[in-house]
Amino acid sequence: MRSYRPRTARRFGTRSATALLATALAVAAPFPGSAAEGPTQRPSALVDPLIGSANGGNTYPGATLPYGMIAWSPTSTTGDQTSTGAANGYQYDTTRIRGLSLTHVNGAGCNPGAAGDVPIMPFVGDVTSSPSADTKDAVYAADFSHADEKAVPGRYTLGLKSGATADLSVSKRAGVADFTFPSDQPANLLFRVSNSLNGSEDAHVDIDAAHRKVTGWVLTGAFCGRRANGGVNNRKSYYKLHFSASFDRAFSSVGTWKDGTLSPGSAMASGGEGYATGADRAGRGSGGWVGFDTSSDNDVHMRLGISYVSLAGAEANLRDEVEPDASVADVAEAGARAWDRELNTVRIEGGSAARRQTFYTALYHSLMQPNLISDTDGRYWGMDQAVHRLARGQRAQYSNFSGWDQYRAQIQLLALLKPTVAGDFAQSLYNFARQNGGVWDRWVHVSGATHVMTGDPSAATLATFYAMGVRNFDYEGAFDSLVRQATVPHPDGLSDAGCPGQCVGQRPNLAQYLSSQYAAQDVCHCWGGAAETLEDAVADSALAKWAKLLGRETEAEVFTGRAAYWRNVFNPEATTGAGYIQARRLDGSWVTPFNPAGDLGFAQGTSATYTWMVPQDVQGLAVAMGGREVAAARLDGFFHKADGSWSVRGGDPLRYDPTNEPGIHAPWLYNALGQPWKTQATVRQILDTVYGTGPSGLPGNDDLGTMSAWYVFSALGLYPQTPGSASLLLGAPLFRTAVVDRPGRRDITVNAPDADDTHVYVDAVRLDGRAHQKSWTDAGLTRSGGSLTFRLTEQPNTQWATDPGGLPQ
Repeated sequence: MRSYRPRTARRFGTRSATALLATALAVAAPFPGSAAEGPTQRPSALVDPLIGSANGGNTYPGATLPYGMIAWSPTSTTGDQTSTGAANGYQYDTTRIRGLSLTHVNGAGCNPGAAGDVPIMPFVGDVTSSPSADTKDAVYAADFSHADEKAVPGRYTLGLKSGATADLSVSKRAGVADFTFPSDQPANLLFRVSNSLNGSEDAHVDIDAAHRKVTGWVLTGAFCGRRANGGVNNRKSYYKLHFSASFDRAFSSVGTWKDGTLSPGSAMASGGEGYATGADRAGRGSGGWVGFDTSSDNDVHMRLGISYVSLAGAEANLRDEVEPDASVADVAEAGARAWDRELNTVRIEGGSAARRQTFYTALYHSLMQPNLISDTDGRYWGMDQAVHRLARGQRAQYSNFSGWDQYRAQIQLLALLKPTVAGDFAQSLYNFARQNGGVWDRWVHVSGATHVMTGDPSAATLATFYAMGVRNFDYEGAFDSLVRQATVPHPDGLSDAGCPGQCVGQRPNLAQYLSSQYAAQDVCHCWGGAAETLEDAVADSALAKWAKLLGRETEAEVFTGRAAYWRNVFNPEATTGAGYIQARRLDGSWVTPFNPAGDLGFAQGTSATYTWMVPQDVQGLAVAMGGREVAAARLDGFFHKADGSWSVRGGDPLRYDPTNEPGIHAPWLYNALGQPWKTQATVRQILDTVYGTGPSGLPGNDDLGTMSAWYVFSALGLYPQTPGSASLLLGAPLFRTAVVDRPGRRDITVNAPDADDTHVYVDAVRLDGRAHQKSWTDAGLTRSGGSLTFRLTEQPNTQWATDPGGLPQ
């Protein structure tokens, strides 16, 4: 692995924290403003990591690399040491932190999120009491101003009102930091080893003053463990993060703490916080601190490596990835180059500075995950809580799979742009399944099966990868394993553990499902019977398509039939004059009372939204509703209020919610209904009013890149038709030109010379130079590349791509 080599020597001597912060901000890549578009502008300079850090986006601004293991970012506080400003540790309007933690997950919900391991806090002052006893974060925390904050891809700089600053940059598994302190006050670094976002079962710290090192670990997990809908079942540990930090100078003081006891001079401490919250956890935990004499040199340089395998692994990762004398600027520049390589997979021309920033930030968030959990030597901690090595031909073991979210857009973008990463991710999920008794979990965090949400998204994910040309995984073995999960009942399927939000059954009560051909609300052992039926029908449709590609005709026939089970939860008489998806009981009766604005039988959504979640059979859904014209009129009402005004920002249970995954494909359904101009108008309205720049630039939880991937596809004028397929739906591109770079294969080029803020509609399309009269493309474009040229207009063309024989299914 290539190492980062220093280009400039570090400067020593006393400097004010303000001066050091100013230097760091000047070195960091600039944000784009109103400057004109330049052909040499690096795409990493177009990214604003603060987008999505408010409005429930739950992104984090800290330093990380594409698919990186380390993500060094603040843990904020609102006065409760057992919680944080927002899920995943950071909320733009919360300007007080208690540390800079080493691991994060992008955009997940379940406050306080996931990970946030080992917050490291630069503290100005003497340590006179246990930081764990500071339950309100009144002493060992600090305020900051956004004027003293800078976030760019791979680097994060923060000045605290205490006078301390932190300048961080990272490789994939390691990082370097410069901490500066006022020269006339005590300077300490606190290692809050037990204070992961969700708490911890145990933690440990060792201070080796002779070698100027701090090492330790935290045993934790517990994603969604605070949820009221079954979260207590997730209050368990499933990974141990090890770290090793070394310094450029001797310690002037050391000490540790456990719970309320402070031990100055001690070099070792252990103890976790548990997985409760508030008073049930407050005051517990352990950590250590090291002090520095900054009277003549107030810049403390730290190098740090992490590993999920061992302390030796953490130190090897650091050695392999960061040269001994590398500065923060050196590592940051290497990180910017790494991000440039990833972001250059899509090269755009045209559009305003704001649109380009929104686009490249969305691409940045889309490519943050999956995340490495394997060390540079190929070892990783498996789901069976044992050490494993990479499979033959596998380059990396990845994790952090928010399946219920990602299978709708993010995994398609990953397969399109980074097929090799997608293949390694597919192999990673298969490895986990084999380590987990053959069970594919729907939400994997590090090495833990968390069971969060509903359905069987692994089937949809791997089938999509294969359909889009990904081959660098054991696709035969994975297919057989997923078919077994979908056909052989598992004891977990009869358990209510974790229900409703984290049910342990991945195909709950499968025997009943196969017998009744729907998930019965009263016996399904799932979040909602109607939602489970729809999710499983999508997964089975994807398996059917995969089976056909593999030449497995028997499985293809079986799963094609099962893909139609959605019909068994569509009640054509659910309301007067309109049919809806509705939950059923085991005896076949409909669950009543029914309200399309209600969520009984559904998972984080209403019937009004879930009724559209049949991407595999839009024509069948239209027939069930009374025909394409009727379905299109109903879709109009889903996106508009009674007075005709738009309703695309959420908040109305009867209408579109851009933050709710089961309905995010709905704007694209007009293509199949023969009215593609409405897709063009609706998608543009969402792009213009729901997404944007600034901290509130995402509509809600980014959900590990899902919402950002929706934006990337939509801005390109493309969108995945259905899981398990490589077909793409066509919309109106935002940019004059976009080139999807695919080394070893033909690029995909999207040309729209008239693209601007007013040319919203498609007048004509040419595919590889030939007139194209369909609002979709088959797998050929995705797998083999090609050129799409759009002629855009300001008025809708109600004739293009409306031939019933050419509509997508």
